[in-house]
Amino acid sequence: MIEDELYNNKDNFSEPKPTMYNQIDFKPVRSPFSNNYSSNYVHTSVVPHKFVSNVENPVEGYPKLQKLFKLKEQQIAKISSKAYGYRVDIEKMIPTLNDWINKEALVFDVIMLGCLTDNQFIYPLLTQLPLDKLISKPGFLFIWGSARKIQELANLLNNEKWEKKFRRSEELVFVPIDKNSPFFPGIEQEDTTLIERMQWHCWMCITGTVRRSTDGHLIHCNIDTDMTIETQDTKNNAVPDHLYRVVENFSSSTRRLHIIPARTGSNIPVRTRPGWVIMSPDILLNNFNATTYKHDIEQIGTNIPTTEEIENLRPKSPITRNAE
Repeated sequence: MIEDELYNNKDNFSEPKPTMYNQIDFKPVRSPFSNNYSSNYVHTSVVPHKFVSNVENPVEGYPKLQKLFKLKEQQIAKISSKAYGYRVDIEKMIPTLNDWINKEALVFDVIMLGCLTDNQFIYPLLTQLPLDKLISKPGFLFIWGSARKIQELANLLNNEKWEKKFRRSEELVFVPIDKNSPFFPGIEQEDTTLIERMQWHCWMCITGTVRRSTDGHLIHCNIDTDMTIETQDTKNNAVPDHLYRVVENFSSSTRRLHIIPARTGSNIPVRTRPGWVIMSPDILLNNFNATTYKHDIEQIGTNIPTTEEIENLRPKSPITRNAE
């Protein structure tokens, strides 16, 4: 009864005075740490990339890209040299490559240096080998190393002499699935950090000038992602097959050389691959001959021709219109 009487008597109530606070429409603030996988790793030792859902098929849900990948794979397999391997000791790599340059006049459009092992002698090759004579212009150089090694190489790549010959363009990353992976980098004694650096990095350098808009016969950009996570079906190889495919999808050149300046042993075998010359002290097949290789390249040509269907499916950079 008292409540009803108070309610009916409007004099007992007064309108609230307008303030700046009741004129603002407040919205609830979302928590910025809804998926704190770093904290989860500290407590459970489960690495964050275990939760990535499309590792096995990065183009899942994109039918055009799936068709593009299939067409590119067929085109590359159709126009490739046979698999070549050259077995040579590490200390003889530099003299051998100099002979290829001076005596055999060999030139490659794509050179990949290094693999997913830590015991590599990459620095002597980069400083003593005339790579500018071994790579055509334009050409592409891919250098693989662990997170620790790639920082050492960055000082060399920033050198004034190197910048004139090789322009650093892109960085690729490969992440092992866990510590039990054969691709997990070794931990040195002085590395006492709490969070272990387990990824591999690759500097991609370009010789000469390449433009996306006019050099579509040399490069196909925007097809692969810059980061790759190891899958369950990744073959045990010095370099996983997917990393070769990234290079093949990017460059349409057929003259490809892979130099592995390290002993990998039987735990990480070095397998040959069609379209590549792979130089390693532990290569399984030793069948390279310079004369035979040059004849092979003459038969297939130095570039993989594209098709109209591939060009229509390939992602392209947006065309900028000049303001009138």
